[in-house]
Amino acid sequence: MVILSVDFGRARTGIAICDPNEMLASPVTVINEKYVPNLVQKVSALASERKAELIVVGLPVNMDGSEGESAQNARRFAGDLHAACQIPVDMLDERCTTMEAHQFLNATNTRGKKRKAMVDAVSAVIILENYLAKRKSSVGK
Repeated sequence: MVILSVDFGRARTGIAICDPNEMLASPVTVINEKYVPNLVQKVSALASERKAELIVVGLPVNMDGSEGESAQNARRFAGDLHAACQIPVDMLDERCTTMEAHQFLNATNTRGKKRKAMVDAVSAVIILENYLAKRKSSVGK
């Protein structure tokens, strides 16, 4: 199944996608859009263009497991996205994905403007990889 993942942000939103066999997650783009209705339209168009069958939106849960304003905004965005494109939308706890993305970019020595442009797409890849791992582990249960 082709799955699109979204690292929703106030200014930049990272997008990643996996192949139909759910083996490889790859970055697609970072959308620079602050106005949520426009962002919903852009992500919906990308999902349609890439023939996504499912969309996963990262849920920014606090370290103690509670949900704050960012999580509420992500849930609202996910609902709006589902309404706009009629593709199933799931959410996944994204705690520590931005930190992991920065560690990856450190390891690859990515710096400056290129780093800022890539961190959200890398975070979307990590969200998708975690989602795929969760799907694979639940298949055997």
